[in-house]
Amino acid sequence: MTQVPPPGSVVVTDWYRCKDSKEYFNKILHKKRRKHFGLLESPVMPPHVAVDTVHYKIFISGKSGVGKTALAAHLAGLSIPSLYYETTGIETTVVYWPVKLRESGRVLFFRLQLWDCGENALRRFDHLLPSCKEQLDAILFLFSFTDRTSFDDLSNQITKWTGTAGSHFVKLVVGTKYDLFMHCDVTERDVRDFQETTGLPVLRTGGEVSDGLGDVAPLLNCLAENLWHQDCVTARSNRHLSPQETGTFL
Repeated sequence: MTQVPPPGSVVVTDWYRCKDSKEYFNKILHKKRRKHFGLLESPVMPPHVAVDTVHYKIFISGKSGVGKTALAAHLAGLSIPSLYYETTGIETTVVYWPVKLRESGRVLFFRLQLWDCGENALRRFDHLLPSCKEQLDAILFLFSFTDRTSFDDLSNQITKWTGTAGSHFVKLVVGTKYDLFMHCDVTERDVRDFQETTGLPVLRTGGEVSDGLGDVAPLLNCLAENLWHQDCVTARSNRHLSPQETGTFL
């Protein structure tokens, strides 16, 4: 597994607050609210501003009811459904997020395609799981702070995915419904012990979608940082391959 980079070592985590970021973040906002991007849509920058876009596929894993669909909506700035229903198939959500790399100062647009599939649908239809795994770049393992069984199930989720061939993708854990602290079944000590045991970062989310960027920035920056770090490690590894080995990748 690729080592997790220290937070803030790869990307400028508070860049969205800086004046020089406004030109980029304005392209994902409309009237101070997040723009909704379809599968074929993207932010349009002026011709004199050259920005590369990097594409990633992220799968959201977790038990039914932990908030997978709500998290995807939250990260995209969409309204969270008021009524719960289990996702009947695969739903995809596109999130664009501009990032400034700390070392080079280069700005990139991260295009994150979030894949959400209902737990029961994955069990019933054999073709869904291979589709979710194909060309996968990252997995968000979800648990709910109000559901102890979802936290206890994390090890089974992680084992299921890391035990597969070619499982070289970013792995992050997200605790949902963190705002419902009066009903928490998972303690901060539980989370610390889990982090020490697995070495995986645990992020927290909860509450309503706001018009600002601060509530989604920590998670999106962490995801972008780990994805870019993984790509850099992979690129360095490929450069050290012998010519015979490199030929197999061409």
